[in-house]
Amino acid sequence: MAAGAAAGGAGAAAALWSEVNRCGQNGDFARALKSVNKILQISKDDVTALQCKVVCLIQNGSFKEALGVINTHTKVLTSDIIAFEKAYCEYRLNRIENALKTIQSASQQTDKLKELYGQVLYRLERYDDCLAAYRDLIRNSQDEYEEERKTNLSAVVAAQSTWEKVMPEDLGLREATYELCYNSACALIGQGKLNEAMKKLQKAEELCRQSLSEDSDVTEEDIEAELAIIHGQMAYIMQLQGRTEDALQLYNQIIKLKPTDVGLLAVIANNIITINKDQNVFDSKKKVKLTNAEGVEHKLSKKQLQAIEFNKALLAMYTNQADQCRKLSASLQSQSPEHLLPVLIQAAQLCREKQHAKAVGLLQDFAEQHPANAAEIKLTMAQLKIAQGSVTKACMILRSIEELQHKPGMVSALVTMYSHEEDIDSAIEVFTQAIQWYQQFQPKSPVHLSLIREAANFKLKHGRKKEAISDLEELWKQNPKDVHTLAQLISAYSLVDPEKAKVLSKHLPSSDTMSLKVDVDALENSHGATYVRKKAGKLTGDNQQKEPGQGDVKKKKKKKKGKLPKNYDPKVTPDPERWLPMRERSYYRGRKKGKKKDQVGKGTQGSTTTGSSELDASRTASSPPTSPRPGSAAAVSATSNVIPPRHQKPAGAPATKKKQQQKKKKGAKGGW
Repeated sequence: MAAGAAAGGAGAAAALWSEVNRCGQNGDFARALKSVNKILQISKDDVTALQCKVVCLIQNGSFKEALGVINTHTKVLTSDIIAFEKAYCEYRLNRIENALKTIQSASQQTDKLKELYGQVLYRLERYDDCLAAYRDLIRNSQDEYEEERKTNLSAVVAAQSTWEKVMPEDLGLREATYELCYNSACALIGQGKLNEAMKKLQKAEELCRQSLSEDSDVTEEDIEAELAIIHGQMAYIMQLQGRTEDALQLYNQIIKLKPTDVGLLAVIANNIITINKDQNVFDSKKKVKLTNAEGVEHKLSKKQLQAIEFNKALLAMYTNQADQCRKLSASLQSQSPEHLLPVLIQAAQLCREKQHAKAVGLLQDFAEQHPANAAEIKLTMAQLKIAQGSVTKACMILRSIEELQHKPGMVSALVTMYSHEEDIDSAIEVFTQAIQWYQQFQPKSPVHLSLIREAANFKLKHGRKKEAISDLEELWKQNPKDVHTLAQLISAYSLVDPEKAKVLSKHLPSSDTMSLKVDVDALENSHGATYVRKKAGKLTGDNQQKEPGQGDVKKKKKKKKGKLPKNYDPKVTPDPERWLPMRERSYYRGRKKGKKKDQVGKGTQGSTTTGSSELDASRTASSPPTSPRPGSAAAVSATSNVIPPRHQKPAGAPATKKKQQQKKKKGAKGGW
């Protein structure tokens, strides 16, 4: 009975193995897994069955479960047997450090492990080691995956150029695929060759369309989704070139496609936030959600993630979220203690809260702890002091930056600030220190001579003539043929010692020996000349008239005769006051009297017109006449022709008729 049961079990196992083999060839790993589990019920420590189970789980994407099987059966599945599968599961679960340890602990480095090793090094951003690993793989392997290895190699070179600013070497790769073209473009962006990079991306887009259009199952939407990363890089180049509107439009087009790559979406959202800056904050707050998607941290490099976090802190500052800004900047500072941006963001937030002294103190502490970055921090401190109105303290901070003391820009800034504070001695001291530095380290530098000349001009301007003469003599000794310096020196001596100026003037070259080689006519006719000499007219009679064909002669335009009025009478002298308004003419006597409606409302408020007496019943013909006042004869004569009330027409009757007629006309015209 026992022997028969064993034979039956062996037969069942053989049938199950054949099922596993058939399902594996067909790619049906879910069904194969069921058969493997049945085999393990018969023999739970079967090494081959356990290996098959791990492979089936990996093919189904169950990496965590596959790793659990490996860790549960460590006695049976030793590192020599299952090293690649274990490392691959750890890699896919983003346990990159563990994957590296598993690969390095394997006794035999197979080709599969070497391939995975290159991927792990790339994720760890160990680009030099990764480059060496891929070169070794390409050199020692010949199979159908050579093109993929070259693509990975070009990706490593692009990463070095972008993140480590390493000048990429020419690998001699033939850019026959759009992936290789894209990686080449990324390397060019890292070098700052934006126009060349754009051309490479355009070529990559063309190759991508050609490659995908050959497959009949691929739709236009699939092609656009594949092109999204290329278009995103194009938009980034536009942004770097200052074409922010074009870049923003392309970024938004990509977001509308809703690509599945969370890393791409996060980068695009971050770039839009950088374009918005402190404007369009509502849009930035929506875009920042895309940077918080699950899995973003595994898709981007450390520097990309760091840039996103910096922008989050700045956005919090712009949206007046002070606590959030402090929290994010403090977190960034703990991650990168030597980095400048976190402390600068904290200082900016304190300044927004009007805590300038606290901001300066924070920057001072950072400068003392990190002397390598002290120059940038001190420049910011000086800016804050200037904003507070403490120009002298700002100058002291700037002068403490030893590596910048001799720079022309720093000298110019300090001299300007000291001049503003009317501290001429300190300004001259700045010039002196810079000149001494160049005299010691770069005596023949053009900057050295330029500083001496500027110092002399400054001293002359502020009445330090003897000191200026000393500087100019030093310049002239270094170059005795410099006429410009000699002229300045003579000019300076003329203010102090005229006799010495006369002696030095003998060294000036004579006007005969000086050939300026200046085309006066060209200079006068040049753009921006304030005076242009008119060409003299030719007086000879032969030259006054040009023969036909000698050149174009400008014809004088004939003046058109003005139109005369229709009632113009040439015998009558025109009115000399015809250009004046009627009211301003000498013969204007005003309007005719009797038009009461035109007189109503004129004059000062509350006054009455001369015609108001007619409305007074006491002044009618039946009323007794009033005695005239002295000097009112004109008024009496004007009222002597008044018609009695019974013979008068109703007031305003003619006007009412006219108004009615006008209304009728308007009604007929309007189509009522």
